[in-house]
Amino acid sequence: MQEKMIWSKEEYEERERSPDWFWALGIVVATSSIASIIFENYFFATLLVVSGILLWHFANRPPSMIDYELNQKGLKIGTRFYPYGNIKSFWVQIPHPDHPDQVDFKPTLFIKSERFFIPIISIPIDYEDAETIHSIMTSKDVIEEEMKDHPSEKIMDVLGF
Repeated sequence: MQEKMIWSKEEYEERERSPDWFWALGIVVATSSIASIIFENYFFATLLVVSGILLWHFANRPPSMIDYELNQKGLKIGTRFYPYGNIKSFWVQIPHPDHPDQVDFKPTLFIKSERFFIPIISIPIDYEDAETIHSIMTSKDVIEEEMKDHPSEKIMDVLGF
């Protein structure tokens, strides 16, 4: 059994966005901000404008590569380290060809950590690495618990984020 595994993946799947997507973003931000100003909610109007600018910025930024390492002591994501003792459970999601409802699944490692804010972390993996990752996690007595993408992930995917 392998005791250490290292891989790199882009932080998100890059998408090509048409000029219409950016026009739609601008129109939604502008009309929402104007409505907020009409109702004298200036703080919310400012928040909408800043959010729109940030969305535009991140939509134009290419994804960076993130290094992952699964070793004897725990999981390292970039510079952040999660010891096995702080990992409550895990799930390796892989699509099965004989299940048509899993066609859209991407190979993913889900980790439930002790973090209060966003406790479930989804990590992209290669299909070929799924079994090795599963065996390393189970050998470290991490509980296996079925998890899947949050519904907000699907909504963001449909909206083009």
